[in-house]
Amino acid sequence: MEVRSRIENEESTLHPPPSNFQPFDYAQGRLPTSSFLYVGRRGGVEEGIVSREGLPFTAISTGGLRGLAPWTVAGHLFQMMAGFGQSLGIVRDFSPDVVLVTGGYVCVPVAVAAWLRRVPLLVLLPDLQPGLAVRALSRLATRVAVSFPEVAKYFAPNKVVTAGYPVRAEFFAADKARARKDFGLEEGFRTITVFGGSRGAHSINLALSQCLERLLEVCQVIHICGHLDAEWVMEKGAQLPEQWRNRYRAYSYLHEEMPAALAAADLAVARAGAATLGEFPALGLPSILVPYPYAGQHQELNADYLVSRGAAVKIADAELGEKLLPTTLELLADEEALARMSQRARALARPEAAQRIAQELRQIGGLS
Repeated sequence: MEVRSRIENEESTLHPPPSNFQPFDYAQGRLPTSSFLYVGRRGGVEEGIVSREGLPFTAISTGGLRGLAPWTVAGHLFQMMAGFGQSLGIVRDFSPDVVLVTGGYVCVPVAVAAWLRRVPLLVLLPDLQPGLAVRALSRLATRVAVSFPEVAKYFAPNKVVTAGYPVRAEFFAADKARARKDFGLEEGFRTITVFGGSRGAHSINLALSQCLERLLEVCQVIHICGHLDAEWVMEKGAQLPEQWRNRYRAYSYLHEEMPAALAAADLAVARAGAATLGEFPALGLPSILVPYPYAGQHQELNADYLVSRGAAVKIADAELGEKLLPTTLELLADEEALARMSQRARALARPEAAQRIAQELRQIGGLS
């Protein structure tokens, strides 16, 4: 039976579709065995990602509610009402067989519209704690897919399935030697990759800049700094002494190259977004995690999960300037500790997760 459609929300991580999924071929104008529509927020990071993947994108109005001034919340509520009307039209016109959402306020109107039109709904929770949107939408969902068994307790037992965290196949196939060659790095020399998520992290960029020359004495650095700090970070790199300049690679953002940027590293320094729970284990990558202090408890829980399993260490954002250099140097000097962290990270990988979620979508949509 054909898979006609799927809707995903803005925070979904895009992965190569399973082998039995075939996206619409717009160039040839052929009827697909599966077609996709991604619904998200206009101007968000996801819009660019989706376009590069060749998937159709539709924007709706939406806005967050937590931690905002009352007048801002009121404005966002009006936006969500408009988004609900837009979503009803999208679900009616696109006529999906099944809808996938992963949390965030943009998915609420889409999910409610799907529920009202009796379209099966799968909620995917990548984090270790459900936010307000996911908790609310789980009541409407046909199935809730969680990444970790510890999260199942938040949902009705007859709805929840532990699928694992879905990760692009490139992460499992990445090769360290090849990745270092692609980045023009020296094989056999310690390498760290530093980044702060899709928009970068100013505090991490500042802390790295303060100890960069000292780090470059002992390792190579791939630094993904985000667009906002790109100008001064690039200038800092250009001003490095000549003997260190070739050991430093700075980028505002990486797209398809991100798996290689992580595969090249012996150690990562990063925020603790949900992706770290899937991508770092896929690569067996030890990490120093710096939870974003204004993300509720999500990033703290994510970091604690990897720390408690011996795959990472954690530094508070406020302590970065003091602790980043000594913590990094200590880990890089301890080959046994890095190997142990790598092994424990890899033990958490779930390479079948994306396929498992695809199977759930087909099942609840009556397509298998």
